[in-house]
Amino acid sequence: MPTVIFHKGGQTYRDEVQDRTNLVVRAGIRKFPFPHLSYSCGMGKCGKCACRVVKGAEHLPEPNWKERKRLGDRIASGYRLACQLWLTHDAEFVQDESDAA
Repeated sequence: MPTVIFHKGGQTYRDEVQDRTNLVVRAGIRKFPFPHLSYSCGMGKCGKCACRVVKGAEHLPEPNWKERKRLGDRIASGYRLACQLWLTHDAEFVQDESDAA
């Protein structure tokens, strides 16, 4: 099971998740990283779930067209949309209020 570390507002949250977990789906059903993860639509349109990947980016798929459209140049700085990621390996993310696209 992947371990996810999530940083927000100067706090660090950690939990194990099932393989092929989407953090926005989990937050929507009030499981980790709820209530810490900011999100809204869950479809890659709003960008509210934008996070910077600190560790584990090498295990994530290439950004899809929704991420490229919403995040643009921020992808080069390590940003991804949590709603578009299904985690299969350990990962670490940072999200601050200024991260929302």
